[in-house]
Amino acid sequence: MARPEKIRLGEILLQQKLMTEEQLQFALAEQKRTGRKLGRLFVENGFVTEEQISIAMAKQLNISYVNLRQYTIKPDVVKKLPELQARRFRAIVLEEKSSGYLVAMVDPTDLFAYDEISRVLKAGIFLAVVNENDLLQAIDNLYRHTEAIVDLARELQQELGDANVDFGNLVTNTGIEDAPVVKLLQSVFDDATQVRASDIHIEPQEKKLQIRFRIDGQLHLQTEADMRIAGALALRLKLISEMDISEKRMPQDGRFVIKVRGAQIDVRISTMPTQYGESVVMRLLNQSGGILNLEKIGMPAHMLERFRSIISRPNGLVLVTGPTGSGKTTTLYGALAELNKPECKVITVEDPVEYRLAGINQVQVHEKIDLTFAKVLRATLRQDPDILLVGEMRDQETAQIGMRAAMTGHLVLSTLHTNDAVSTPIRLLDMGVPRYMMGSSLQAVLAQRLVRVICESCKEEHALTPTEHEWLNQDMSKEFEQHSYVVGRGCGHCNGTGYRGRMGVYELLEMTKAVVDAAHHEDNAYFIKVAREQMAGNTLRKYAVDLAMQGLTTVSEAMRISNQIEE
Repeated sequence: MARPEKIRLGEILLQQKLMTEEQLQFALAEQKRTGRKLGRLFVENGFVTEEQISIAMAKQLNISYVNLRQYTIKPDVVKKLPELQARRFRAIVLEEKSSGYLVAMVDPTDLFAYDEISRVLKAGIFLAVVNENDLLQAIDNLYRHTEAIVDLARELQQELGDANVDFGNLVTNTGIEDAPVVKLLQSVFDDATQVRASDIHIEPQEKKLQIRFRIDGQLHLQTEADMRIAGALALRLKLISEMDISEKRMPQDGRFVIKVRGAQIDVRISTMPTQYGESVVMRLLNQSGGILNLEKIGMPAHMLERFRSIISRPNGLVLVTGPTGSGKTTTLYGALAELNKPECKVITVEDPVEYRLAGINQVQVHEKIDLTFAKVLRATLRQDPDILLVGEMRDQETAQIGMRAAMTGHLVLSTLHTNDAVSTPIRLLDMGVPRYMMGSSLQAVLAQRLVRVICESCKEEHALTPTEHEWLNQDMSKEFEQHSYVVGRGCGHCNGTGYRGRMGVYELLEMTKAVVDAAHHEDNAYFIKVAREQMAGNTLRKYAVDLAMQGLTTVSEAMRISNQIEE
């Protein structure tokens, strides 16, 4: 294809009647004042969308517009152009042809970029236009660090060799930033952040070391390496998290902060001795994203209204329940963010403190020095708090202190590991909490789970399998047959999983007078019956099915959530 000619974007948009003369003159004045790109100013001021600009440019140049969200990208072809050039020139290689490459660019009139890409690819190129946001997202997903991690692991293995090595000397020498172990860990964190992983698992096996990422709640194998580097990785991580590097027989916990891709990541680390060495698991908490407010966690409007009403009460206990990784902490921090006002004193007792909140007194439990939940809770009550957050009600003593605080004029928020809302009061009774205390203190129980959201880029219609059809038919009569269902086929944007991101599903049990009266009844079956009547069928299962019928998640995800509850 011939080199493109430079064009005036504003004139094209005017010709195609996508913008007025007044809007163009305003943007030109802003460009002169700020020096910013004209196209970006058009979009930010709401004059046109990125897609409209790309389509207009494609029409003017008589080339194709490519929607990357719907395009099947070939990773091996994309990597013909190195990541550095792809980001610098805002370009991506889409197809390899006998006569050259199809390259999509944000600005196909950039003559310098055209020449440089041709030089790097050593072939002719055919141009197409793409949106900048879609392009950057595709680059983030496709240019993974897998190969670099494998190379660095091999370099570290060669440095260690077969001889006995003083790992302490290896990782504390000067010039540490250039050490293979540091570069390897940096690449692992960089890759994990790029694919939105919540956890990194470094696990020694009999003949290899495997590194896995948890993405949207599911573990994915990132790479496998030689077992001999496991000790060096574990030791380096212990050093930066200030653990005891001489102790390998006992589990340890720690934390550290790193900066990755411009974001500050708080890392919670846990080590545990296993048969073949120390297993390391790290939870990644992105501090730069801020706390998710209650509006954005996905709670239905009617339930959110009730939940806000409950947490605005001056006293009482509100519990958020669900298994590990179900989003309980996100919900509680969202509630605290709304309740955190100058006239309120808020104290949290956590193990560990996950997010730092301005204006709130946060206490870290430390079992080793006997700073337990119960001991800290007693101390906090002498600090004159209005609102208390207890990270978890783990035992009878903590539960009873929390409930007494709720009875004596404090609002107490906490979590409990139960399957659903209805079983939570019964779990408290099993822990030894007196019935009268539960009835007078507990205000509500919010149970929740996280379901994976179908990737918008590769969403397609799905015919129900016989198993899915039978499962939906169990308690929905024929209502479900009136809806169409979708799945994600897997693409570059979702790393081939068909899902991208997660959202919550919820059920709320309010302790109304009828439910409190039933709680005083000795028959637990009677309490369960009354509690379910109060919830009126608004259960976790029903909400998950609703999301599947709306095309936000799959029926298989709704089934997975339901199976967790029934277990």
